Order: sequence, then C-alpha cells, then structure tokens
Amino acid sequence: MSPRETPARRCARRAPRTLMRDAVAGFVHRGWQAVQAAALITAETAAGRRFARFGSGSSMAFPTGAVFGERWIEVGEDTIIGMHVTMCAGMVPGQDLGPQPVLRVGDRCAIGRGSHIVAHLSVQIGDDVFTGPYVYITDQNHGYADPYLPIGRQWPSNDTVSIGSGAWLGAGAIILPGAMIGRNVVVAADDGAGAPRVAVLVLRHGNHLSRMCLSR
Repeated sequence: MSPRETPARRCARRAPRTLMRDAVAGFVHRGWQAVQAAALITAETAAGRRFARFGSGSSMAFPTGAVFGERWIEVGEDTIIGMHVTMCAGMVPGQDLGPQPVLRVGDRCAIGRGSHIVAHLSVQIGDDVFTGPYVYITDQNHGYADPYLPIGRQWPSNDTVSIGSGAWLGAGAIILPGAMIGRNVVVAADDGAGAPRVAVLVLRHGNHLSRMCLSR
C-alpha cells in the first residue's frame, strides 16, 4: 500500500479479486453438493440394486470407499452410511462367496465416516447400531501360526462377528474375528473387541432394571 493509499481505496482495489474468488468458491461448493446428491446410493439407484438387499429409506453417501461384493451384502431400512465408508464382501471383486449374504447391516443403523466393514464368512450387525468415524470391522485376520514365515504369506483365518442391536462403537474402534458384542453394549473410542465374547445381562428387580457386562 502506497503512503497515500487509504484503507478504503485498498479494499476497493481488492474487491474484484475477492468477488471473483467468492464466486468461484461458491460455484465449486454448489457443484460438489450437486454431485454428492446425484451419486447418493439408495434402494432406487442402480448401485443400490446391486446389493443383495438395500432397504427403503437407507442411503450411502458419496464418495464411498471401496465397495464390492454387493451381491453378498444386505442393508436394512432407514440406515445411514457416511462418506468414505468401505463395505466389501470377499477379498477381491467377483469372488464367489456362496448362496447366502455374508454381511448384514440392520435397520436404523448409522455407520460413521471412513469406517471399514469387510466380511468373508459372516458379519452380522443388528438394528439401531451406531458407530463413530473410522471404525474397522472384519471377520478375517492374518495368519501367524508359523513364526518363520512372513505374515503376508500365511493363509488368513476367518471367524464370525456379531454386533447386537443397540450397540455403540466409538470412533476408531476395531472389531476383530470372533467378536460377539451384546445388545446395547458400548465399545469405547480407539478400543477393540476380539475373540473374547462380550454380552450384556439385563436383570429385573421389581420395576428396576440393572445391567451386567459379561465376558469370557
């Protein structure tokens, strides 16, 4: 700014560039919102019809993560799946996993942004299950039986995963093969659940209910 340039003149000089930048930014934002709305996966879209079931009222936000093996994936009704969520059945696209779905997500669930759900044998997620962002759920683990063989060259092992209705999985939770999470159980953020079974026992004392968390 020259010695004689006032703040008002400086603002007036910069105004055209500011207006142009704001106009471009607004165009980009509105265009991206339009793309996201058009690419939303629902039961009525071609992408939704590729699933074994994609319930009415459910949606999967765009952009997605990796999504393949839809023929073996079921999504219930009124379930919301956030952006960048990976939902896969099998190791690679086109793998034949048999006649029945291996990944089921119940009704009224909310799957947080950036989460990964990868099924090979059986991942069952009940109704009203909510997850924070970046949750990882899988029914397959790396093999490590042979300490002299690199982990990546050992055949992986599978075990079923069950997440009970009403459960809450905090941000960054990791659910590994063999996990059985009971109804209305909370898995803390950045925590994990593996082969030990976890369940909730609800006891009634007159008109009062109490809960006990059981594991083995």
